[in-house]
Amino acid sequence: MNLRRNILPIIVLFFFFVGILPAQETKQESELAKKLKALPGITEVKEIRFDQKAFTEAYEVMIEQPVDHKNPNGEKFQQRFVLSHNDLTSPVMVETEGYAFRANFTMELTRILGGSQVIVEHRYFGRSWPKEINWKYCTIENSANDLHRIVTALKQIYKGKFVSSGTSKGGQTTCYYKTFFPNDVDASVPYVAPINVSLEDPRIYIHLDTVGTAADRKKILDFQIDMLKRSDEMIPLLKEEIAKKKMTFSRISIEEAYELGLMEYEFTIWQYGAAKPADIPAPGSSKDIMFNHYKKVGGFDFFSDEGIKGTEAFFYQAFAEIGFYNYDIKQLKPYLKYAKDPDLSFMMPPGVKVDYNPATLQKVYHFLQHEAENMIFVYGQYDTWSATGIELTGRTNSIKVVGKEAFHGVRIKQLAPEQKELIYNKLEEWLGVKVNRI
Repeated sequence: MNLRRNILPIIVLFFFFVGILPAQETKQESELAKKLKALPGITEVKEIRFDQKAFTEAYEVMIEQPVDHKNPNGEKFQQRFVLSHNDLTSPVMVETEGYAFRANFTMELTRILGGSQVIVEHRYFGRSWPKEINWKYCTIENSANDLHRIVTALKQIYKGKFVSSGTSKGGQTTCYYKTFFPNDVDASVPYVAPINVSLEDPRIYIHLDTVGTAADRKKILDFQIDMLKRSDEMIPLLKEEIAKKKMTFSRISIEEAYELGLMEYEFTIWQYGAAKPADIPAPGSSKDIMFNHYKKVGGFDFFSDEGIKGTEAFFYQAFAEIGFYNYDIKQLKPYLKYAKDPDLSFMMPPGVKVDYNPATLQKVYHFLQHEAENMIFVYGQYDTWSATGIELTGRTNSIKVVGKEAFHGVRIKQLAPEQKELIYNKLEEWLGVKVNRI
């Protein structure tokens, strides 16, 4: 028996209790955390992990917001944002999420600016829900006011320039924020942001009819038609896949989801570059080859209960204000058995009815074309959502950069050298700081 090993803990405990050994010190709260807690409306500040190469500390923060900013004394809800701190004088990049907060990773634009970063979760997503859900307050204007209140509070701490940015629906949110509060930030960089001007924006169909080559588009159509013709072969495979993934379909049938997935297929191919046209199986290929390709590109799971769960708020907004798309089925119609008149309103919150109001997006589009200064719009040439991207008129100093043969995941680092340099120079001109060239 090792006497030293057994008696040493007893000695340590004795000296601890008689006060000879000091107790371990509790970590002191940082000055930044104290400042955050002192801001108006802040209800929770919690330390979280962060990129130690870019930041020195980071916090998940909850702020109290009015459900309806036109009634500031009415019902409130807690909205989440995440602050990753560098210093108090460098630029602050505000990531305007369109959905729930995902992870605290360092955004591309933050690396370019070299400062602090704020990621704001969109209302009615993630942790940012009112206790009583009234969908009529899930509006563009209210979300812009949410951002205004957060940025206004943070400007009490941070003295550098502020830049807003977001991707896809988050990029839309950047545009809406700029429209309602044009002077809040010093520059805005929305990535792949659609600005739809109708509930089913027809520019989507024009894009899909012209993108790529005629041979590419024919391969896509041939695949869709062959899969529809062979639905009796494919749907049993789909049901096996659904059982394996433990997915459920209560809003539409599996058969309808199968056909909607084939309508979505064309959009997805060009949005994400999910498969190269050269890799699309030819009609008549084995059912396993055909189905595995269909599964790889995806689509049907989008319409499952699990797929819908996190997107109801998006679809409410789409049908209320921000618009969306439907499917041009002229060439597919003779082969459809189950989803002969596609209508995506089943993706909305159950029992909720809403009439589309185009007025807000018309206001946004007009503002972006005629008044918005210091904006950089980044799009991918092939991305389906580039079809409804902003068309600038030259009336402002804003610029639009389109990545050649790029998709929805386009980033500044992937652009041509002259395009990147244009962006860097504009940021330096507008912000008065030197940026990092990545």
